[in-house]
Amino acid sequence: MSVSVARLLLEKKAVTLSLNRPFTWASGIRSPIYCDNRLLLSYPLERQKIIRGFVSLIRHHRLHCDGIAGVATAGIPHAALLADRLKKPLIYVRSEKKGHGKGNQIEGRLDRGSSWIVIEDLMSTGGSSAKAVQAIRRSGGKVVACLAIFTYGLKEALTHFQDIRCPFYALTDLQVLMKEARRQEIISHHDQELLCRFQRDPHNWR
Repeated sequence: MSVSVARLLLEKKAVTLSLNRPFTWASGIRSPIYCDNRLLLSYPLERQKIIRGFVSLIRHHRLHCDGIAGVATAGIPHAALLADRLKKPLIYVRSEKKGHGKGNQIEGRLDRGSSWIVIEDLMSTGGSSAKAVQAIRRSGGKVVACLAIFTYGLKEALTHFQDIRCPFYALTDLQVLMKEARRQEIISHHDQELLCRFQRDPHNWR
């Protein structure tokens, strides 16, 4: 599944490389690669493949939950599709409480003691995903695991999830993507080396 998802991301151009003019992430990190999984929402067959992948991950790791939680905003549509497939309740989690209305950070019904699988579109530093997990826990819920379509495989994300003691699984990752992009001659050996350098040290890779 991980190779086929990597191929899907490359085929639909959800992944963009810009080695000379890096992208700036919300965290401030300057990255030579940008993965935009929101593009996959425009392709019905690919959308369903992603959901089948999530279902396979859930079965493989024997994850049992009462509902599915999407991380705002890009994780919400994938979470909604998965919740429909599994016939489970859906909630979504904002990065912070609203400044108006009821001031909710979590939308939807979350019963105390209920268990949830958190869905992200991708994992970079892991900060927003970890905050979503903690928000659910503060509201009395339990988080079984966090799932994402793609992870850059940064040590910072691994540390975040170790610190909050939450399992994390992704459908594919940067290492698999690089190998497939190299096989298809989308990137050169030099490009691959730069991407590996970025993964090892995203703050000083340049």
